[in-house]
Amino acid sequence: MVNGEAEPFVIGSKSFTAVAINTAAKAGQWIKSKVGDISRIDTKFSSQDLVTEVDKGSEKLIRNLIMTHFPDHSILGEEGVEPGPEASAKALQAMSEEEYLWIVDPIDGTTNFVHGFPFFSVSIALAHKGEIIVGVVYDPSRDELFVAEKGKGAYMHGKKTIVSLDGQLSSSLVATGLPADRNGALPINLKGIQALSPKVRNLRIAGSAALHLAYVASGRLSGFWEIGLNAWDIAAGALLIQESGGKVTDTEGRPYNLAVRNILATNGQIHDELRQELVKAEATGF
Repeated sequence: MVNGEAEPFVIGSKSFTAVAINTAAKAGQWIKSKVGDISRIDTKFSSQDLVTEVDKGSEKLIRNLIMTHFPDHSILGEEGVEPGPEASAKALQAMSEEEYLWIVDPIDGTTNFVHGFPFFSVSIALAHKGEIIVGVVYDPSRDELFVAEKGKGAYMHGKKTIVSLDGQLSSSLVATGLPADRNGALPINLKGIQALSPKVRNLRIAGSAALHLAYVASGRLSGFWEIGLNAWDIAAGALLIQESGGKVTDTEGRPYNLAVRNILATNGQIHDELRQELVKAEATGF
């Protein structure tokens, strides 16, 4: 009980978190069974922005499972939205008034999946009146399941996740991405990469924002930033980090919300230093 009110994670006897975990695990295992068995690859926003029938099949599976349990809820899934940043922002705006909104990336890291590079994930978050209350990121290749509930901490296979203790950039392993938006977000992110690579212990670009965020939550990375992401890339991972003691803002330091596209997520201790470097390099995307 919180302030005399029942906690918001359960309707009747159905736990939101249990449904999110079960759904992510089922989708992830199905995706894993399809590695090396892709008959068709299409491009979306750019030639680097891929989609397969497995992305679409995974999203359908996730939708069906969630709607079985919560038919009155709404779902914002990557494959149900037209490609490109404007369409993404518009789709989120259209659903921003929903009481319960599931935010789903059926495969985060499709390019890795297509190439058989084992760094991709299923990301599922649930927002209640615009605030994320459940976040799950599942890595089927390593069978690692990261789970967070608002106010209750974050866990990986039952063990509490805690952000790293690195206090400065020079001792930090930091990750970023190479955005599919080759004309807008990519050049900005490359400026950030150029500015930061001499300042950090090392940089990683492994190709799944959701998994990078989960790695910040679990202390494997001390920070992550990227320009031009979507709500479904970030939502679950943002809660994982917040519930593990880290900090999530936009690249100029404003509080995270579902509409944020230029993300900065850290262990909290290197947040200001990393943000200042991005500002200096004119790499915040603003």
